[in-house]
Parts: sequence; structure tokens; C-alpha cells
Amino acid sequence: MLKLLLVTALYCISFLCRAQNDKLPEKHLWKGFELVYHRIGAHTAYMVKPANPLPGNPWIWRASFPDWHTEMDSLLLAKGFYLGYVSVDDQYGSPYAMQVWDRFYQYAVDSLSFAPRVAIEAVSRGGLYAYGWARRNPDKVTCIYGEAPVCDIKSWPGGKGAGQGSPESWKQLLGVYKMTEQQAMSFSDNPVDHLDGLASFKVPLIHLIGIHDEIVPNAENTYVLAQRYESLGGPVLIYPVTMGPQELGGHHFPIEHADWWAELIIKNSYPVKQVLPYDSYITVRDGLRNAFSVFRAHKKATVAFLGGSITYNPGWRNKVGKWLEERFPETEFHFIAAGIPSLGSLPHAFRLQRDLLDSGRIDLLFVEAAVNDRGNGTDSLTQLRSLEGIVQHAKKSNPSMDILLMSFADPDKTGDYNAGIIPVEIANHERVSEHYGLPSINLAKEIRDKIANHEFSWEYDFKDLHPSPFGQELYFATIRRLLEVAAKDSGSPPVDRHLPRAPLNRMAFETGIYYPIESARHDSGWTLDPHWTPSDSTGVRDGFVHVPMLVASIPGATLTLPFQGTAIGVAIVSGGDAGVISWSVDNGPFTKKDLFTQWSSQLHLPWYLLFDGALKNTKHVLKLRIDEDKNKDSRGHACRIVYFLINQKDRS
Repeated sequence: MLKLLLVTALYCISFLCRAQNDKLPEKHLWKGFELVYHRIGAHTAYMVKPANPLPGNPWIWRASFPDWHTEMDSLLLAKGFYLGYVSVDDQYGSPYAMQVWDRFYQYAVDSLSFAPRVAIEAVSRGGLYAYGWARRNPDKVTCIYGEAPVCDIKSWPGGKGAGQGSPESWKQLLGVYKMTEQQAMSFSDNPVDHLDGLASFKVPLIHLIGIHDEIVPNAENTYVLAQRYESLGGPVLIYPVTMGPQELGGHHFPIEHADWWAELIIKNSYPVKQVLPYDSYITVRDGLRNAFSVFRAHKKATVAFLGGSITYNPGWRNKVGKWLEERFPETEFHFIAAGIPSLGSLPHAFRLQRDLLDSGRIDLLFVEAAVNDRGNGTDSLTQLRSLEGIVQHAKKSNPSMDILLMSFADPDKTGDYNAGIIPVEIANHERVSEHYGLPSINLAKEIRDKIANHEFSWEYDFKDLHPSPFGQELYFATIRRLLEVAAKDSGSPPVDRHLPRAPLNRMAFETGIYYPIESARHDSGWTLDPHWTPSDSTGVRDGFVHVPMLVASIPGATLTLPFQGTAIGVAIVSGGDAGVISWSVDNGPFTKKDLFTQWSSQLHLPWYLLFDGALKNTKHVLKLRIDEDKNKDSRGHACRIVYFLINQKDRS
């Protein structure tokens, strides 16, 4: 039997390799079903057609060894499933192979109208492909069926544990992954790793194993994966095959009850669920042609992420970075993670220079602010001036910079959409995007619509405005879709992205900066603490502790700040003792502002206040004092200033 398998495999590999270099062969029959070849770049693929396709065109995708144990495939074809395969067997699930799989999937779904979610069949080394792609695309998989699947390269082909391994295959794997032996031993992107996203989508796993497999030992592969997956809440079924001959050290075994496994795949894949397409929530506009051109031509690029906690937390941002590195493997990327929890468009506009632009040329900028703009109570005009200011400021630093604006989800925005209202934050993001030709993504509407379409729930799946692994995967899937669509136009020449002559608002904060606290003149009620740390156990934010702060806690303490510009404000730290301040500009009337927030009792919160955003572009003087009043929930009168905020326009 083993000899027959090897002869068959060698014939198939030889045939497919010839097909990759020659004209595609004519269609023919496979197990009585029509087989049609396709070209995916340099790789040959094929689809096997059922005689009577089921509605929605469900399909199963074989990862490797397409002519091994075909009983279940024949049953599925007879039931109306399509069968697909693309030949990348010498790639061991490498990042390059994943790119080929991506193109094959898009061809199957976009050109052949196959179902958007597919069942994957993983035999032996096919586990490296199946789990590599499924972990990158959990939203696109109905279930995974495996026969003794490889789940860790160190086990096979590495042979670094109890298994025999394959020195020749190990050498080949190191070559296609471009890794040294030492790097491979610490490799952490095996099928057994990073299963949280797949588990969050509840993708069922079915593994048939030989109980004494010496080639792919269960204790290093299936058992490890199953334990981790189940602990994350993922469903998994293991079926040990004990009947019939156990060949090749127990790695080859007959398939018992092929009809059982076919039925399980059908139950998880049909009827085909109608999901709302990602394309409905992305707007490409002028695209990302310049950034993609840099990625391809210059081989060095900087990608920056500006946002709040949803950008700060690990999740979609890391996945975008990994996607870019795999899509452009010859490019050296520098990623700047400039997410700071609690901050929205106003803080972004004034910290852009220090936190991003001072680092050098940026080629692609991701911006999100919609969630914190609602939570922080930022008014619509300030949102517009801030978002437009970010775009203008960024474009002046590099006119070729591509910028993507994203609006994330929260219950308030879902409530607005349910009431037939476009959330003001979304409207402002889209208004700025449209005016400047920027791509944008409305994730808030997508989440609302998909919940209404009964694809998932907020309570049990998405869970919070700080998304669960499920939500992070969904965010990434939509962002990735925009990147894929934009990439289709990336072969066109780069374009000059000049700013429109007329801004949306002439008072946009396009030169927002942090102005040093040392510039203030103050009385003895204020002290400059060069290394501020809290005196209580309340939490702090990174970047807003062990830094200089101008501090006062006695009512009547006063400071003045001479400045020039069209906007003035402060960035403070608001803790449980935050007080009330009064401020005026140019000897105008004083305005009171309570510094205590709903979060101040639990956190020394970075809090940004805009005093005036529509001043003449001349010299001014800010006066600020600690007020006698305080919030009833506050323990004191403290004001801790980290930065002044100034929009210092060019007077020319």
C-alpha cells in the first residue's frame, strides 16, 4: 500500500509541476466528476464540479495529497459540494504559500461564486497549510477535517521530539521559511500557536489519528493543539483509528466511516450562511497607490497607527503588520504603534508631530478616533477641525503619504444606527475622507448590520467596545479586504496628493503641537515636578507618568502663558483629587472647567481640554487659576498639566 501511495504521489506532483510550466491540460473526469484546471500565478490549481451543485456552492479545500483517501471527497461531491486544490506542496505552509492560498480563495469566491466560507481538509503536512490559513482567516472557514495533521514543524519535519522527522524536508522547510535552525526552534507560528481567533469563531476541528503514530506523534501535534483549542473554547473532536493496517509507523491508516465525516462537514457548511460582504463597509476612493509603490520599489517603509485603546491593544494592528510583511516579504517595515488609551481626535491632532512625524517620513497612516470622540464628549466642530488638521499636518510632512480613516464600533453608535441616525463621529470621519480622497472603513455600521443579520451577537461574541479576539479578527478581516482591493490598483504610477485649495474648516488644527510647560509664568502655588508619579495607588497611563508636570493644588494658584496661534488648550492628568480651574484668554471673561471625570477615581486619566479653537493668528496670553470650587466626588483641587496645546499657524 505504501509503495502504491508513493508512486501515486510522485505521479501527481510530476504532473502538476509540468502543468505549472506548460499549457493547462484539458478538463477531464476525476472519480466520475468533471475536473477543471486553473492557474494561480505560477501554480496549478483545479476544481472538481459536482453534478448537481447545492445552492450557495459549498466547497471543500484539500490542502495536500489530493489523491489520498478520496472516499469522503467523492461523497461530498455526490451531495453537491465542489472540491478545490492548489499545488504548493513544497512550501510547508510558509508565508509564501499563504499568499498563494489567498489568491486561490479570492479566485474561487470572486470569479467562481463559491461560498465565502470553506471546509478545509488537512492530511499530514497539510495541517501546516490548513491551520496556517485558517488562523489568518477564521471568518472564512466552516470546519477543519484532519488526518494525522502536522501541527508543529519541530515535530515534523524537524524530528526534534519523539518523532522520526525528515532531514531532507527539514532542510527544505528552513529554506522556504528563510529561517536558521535556531530560529526554527523558537518559531511561534505553528498550528498549535495563536488559536484564540479560530476558537472565537467556534470553528469545529475533526482529527482522525493513528493511535501509535511515530511520524507525527500525537503528543506533539494533535493532543497539544486540541488541549489548547479546547481551553480557548473551541470545539474539537479526536477519533483514533484502530481498525485495519497501521502502516508507515502508524501514520497511514484506513479511514473508518467516511460517511460520518462527510456528514459532519455538510452540517457545518450547509445551508450556506448569507453573510454581509466586507466590501459594503469600505470606500477606497483614491486608494493606497503611493504606499504600495513604496513597499514594492523602495524596500523600506514606515507604517504608523494613530488611535486610542483599540489601536493600543494587541489585535488588528498586529495582524495588519504581519499581513504587510507577508505580502511584501522583501520590504523592511518600520511600524510605529501610537495608540494611547482614552485619546480621540483632539489629542491626536496635537500629539501627531511629537508622537509620529518627528520619527521621520511615514508612508501609510491608520487613524481611528470615533469611539473616544463619543466617550470623551468631543463636539462635532472640534472633531472636524481635529481630523482635518491631522490630515493636513500629515500631508504637509509628506504629500505622498496615504492615510486610512477607520470608525470603530460601540453601543452608542449601534443605537444611533438602529434609530436611523448616522453617528456624528462617523459623519465627520467620512466627510474628511471624501474631501481629501482618503480610503475609509465604517466598522461601526458593519458590526451593527452583521448583528442585525444574526451573524453574531455583541454580548457573547464581540463583547465590548474593546473587542474580544472575535472582534479583533472581524476588524482585521475588513481592514485586510480594503488593503486587498486597494492593492489591485497599486500597479498604477504613484500620484501627487496635493491638498485641496479650500479646507472644510479654515480653523483646522493643521499645525497642532505640544507646547512646553516650562514656557508658563506662575506664582508659588505651582511647582514644576520633573518626574511626576502619583502619591496614591491609582493607575496611570504609559507616557503620563515619570514625566515633567506643572502641578498646583491650592485654590488661587495662578499661571499665565504667552503664545501665538489660533487654538489653545491643555493636556492634564485627572485623578481622584482633580479640581476645578478657571481660564481666560487676553483678559477676557473667565470660564470654569471641572477637571474631574467619570473615570478619575479609578485612573490618573490623560485628559485634553480645548479652551479656544478659533482665535486670530496673533499673540495671546492665557491666564489659568485653581478655583475654590470642586467636584463633589473629588478629594481635592489638583491640576497637573503635562502639555499646553497650541495650533501655531504660519503667518505668511
